[in-house]
Amino acid sequence: MSSQVVVEAPGVHRVEEHTPREPGPGEALVRIHAAGICGSDREVYQGNRPEGYVRYPLTPGHEWSGTVDSVGAGVPPALVGRKVVGEGFRNCQVCDRCHAGETTLCTDGYEETGFTQPGAMAATLTLPARLLHVLPGDADLTAAALLEPAACIAAAALKANARPGERVAVVGTGTLGMFAVQFLRASSPGELLVVGTRRDREALSRQFGATDFRTRDEPLTGGFDVVVETAGSADAARTAAGLLRRGGRLVLTGIPAPGADGLDPTDLVVRQLEVHTVFGAPPDAWSHTVRVFAAGLLDPVPLVTHELPLTEFPGAIELVGSGDPKVGKVLLRP
Repeated sequence: MSSQVVVEAPGVHRVEEHTPREPGPGEALVRIHAAGICGSDREVYQGNRPEGYVRYPLTPGHEWSGTVDSVGAGVPPALVGRKVVGEGFRNCQVCDRCHAGETTLCTDGYEETGFTQPGAMAATLTLPARLLHVLPGDADLTAAALLEPAACIAAAALKANARPGERVAVVGTGTLGMFAVQFLRASSPGELLVVGTRRDREALSRQFGATDFRTRDEPLTGGFDVVVETAGSADAARTAAGLLRRGGRLVLTGIPAPGADGLDPTDLVVRQLEVHTVFGAPPDAWSHTVRVFAAGLLDPVPLVTHELPLTEFPGAIELVGSGDPKVGKVLLRP
């Protein structure tokens, strides 16, 4: 039986029979291979996602990969049978931000797959075909299920604009941090430091291209040209800013809890730091991610530690929030 996860309300879910929704004009129906779980999915289940950024009842799942099963009117039939991933933000395409390519800033309001629109923790997902990105025919769909978080970090890497020979650092050693190391390594940095809270992430960081690794309780010296923060805490943001040289570039991708103490504005001004933030991934970041993945320069597989059936959704949520160092990326398989 085809199934889907439905979160009725915070802490309340069911696994039920899934009926595919036939694609309408401009849409495609994708058969899901795998869907990833991240911290925002835990927020959906626990009920602490900010108001306006979730709508119950809901089928979660914004990180996914699959194969196009059928398409609606106006969609090229050649898409059928292709391996794909897809953007999550359901942008309007007509506001000034969408026209500028900044679809994550769409002024028509927030709509996203897996949060306000049905997600991929189901046998199939029907969505606008314009959101799809086609993968090579020999692509590993298990690895590709991680391309959504990779695209978010691609957006950060593009904003960081690291140049060959620059001193670069990443703060955070989760999935986003490990992708940041891989993207920044491709810019041929003179130094690539990773700063985390767990020494057990050093080997993987170096495998992905880090030249040095420190924990936050070890002495840290500054002078870095670029720092990308991925840990999602106010302390991590302050650590990241402290690593920069005067005039350095900082990209924040983590989202701390509401009310967190922020960066010191006096420090930002006096040291003339260039600060960027990322929330989601616009089309150019997705295209960049798929291109880098297709070229074999991005390796998500070592980040996956668990693959579970949809029926184990609550257990998977617990795994993600367990704090167990042996738990990396958790995937659900229909």
